[in-house]
Amino acid sequence: MAEITRKRTGEILQTVFEILKQHPDGLQARRVIQEVERRLPPTQFEQSDYPNAPGVRRFDKIIRFATIAPVKAGWLVKSKGQWILTEEGRQASEKFHDPVELRREVSRLYQLWRRNQPEEPSSSLGATTGPASATSALEEAEETAWLEVQQYLQGMNPYEFQELVAALLRAMDYHIAWISPPGPDQGLDILAYTDPLGATGPRIKVQVKRRADKITVDGLRAFMALLGSQDVGIFIATGGFTSEAQREVRGQENRRISLIDLQRFFDLWVEHYTAVQEEDRQRLPLKAVHFLSPRD
Repeated sequence: MAEITRKRTGEILQTVFEILKQHPDGLQARRVIQEVERRLPPTQFEQSDYPNAPGVRRFDKIIRFATIAPVKAGWLVKSKGQWILTEEGRQASEKFHDPVELRREVSRLYQLWRRNQPEEPSSSLGATTGPASATSALEEAEETAWLEVQQYLQGMNPYEFQELVAALLRAMDYHIAWISPPGPDQGLDILAYTDPLGATGPRIKVQVKRRADKITVDGLRAFMALLGSQDVGIFIATGGFTSEAQREVRGQENRRISLIDLQRFFDLWVEHYTAVQEEDRQRLPLKAVHFLSPRD
């Protein structure tokens, strides 16, 4: 990567940050890379493939390698292929307008992070082997795996997804009393208890929305209207929730409500997978694949 200068790396980071500023909730890595290419066209060298890896374009890898240091510096968060700019990253992008200065500062913070880690073979940020390469490979593997899971879940029939939610609740030791049959549900999809007879603990009311758009505060309030004073509400929405809806829940003093988006639902499924009944596992079967993990 000798042809990738510090200035060029700084320009790439500046562009990534500017893109993510426009998406406070984060953006899929592949979309970030596409937008960087649109705003900052790759050079002939960047556009070419690696000689030892035909079909692997340098430009995509350069961006992924360049964003490793900002993650360690606390400027960027990566989760399941979603890149999110932190407040520290936003402040850094506004402070360092010179791409060289931006690159120098993030390298300084990266080296501070490295000095606190166990010893490992040295490598430059731009190298295609070593820790940076392992980090990039793991990141891309997680991103690809999550995209497949996401597409699978979003493509599910709404009632199949509802049954999947019930399977997760059973694995979490909740007792399902009722699942809404196909047809109008009046806003309630699942009713559960903490014991088989529902004699102790709260009544748990669950609403499940398998849709692409985010649940607004109005949609949340319609669900809250169904909750009694002793009820616990769980709202699961594959499209997530608007910031206003999330604030509404945080401001509640009398109602207990949990908001669960698609990523959180999947994390819970993985966490409780061993407790999921065998027939229920087939609704979302998983298989672990082990990678050599870079040191954090």
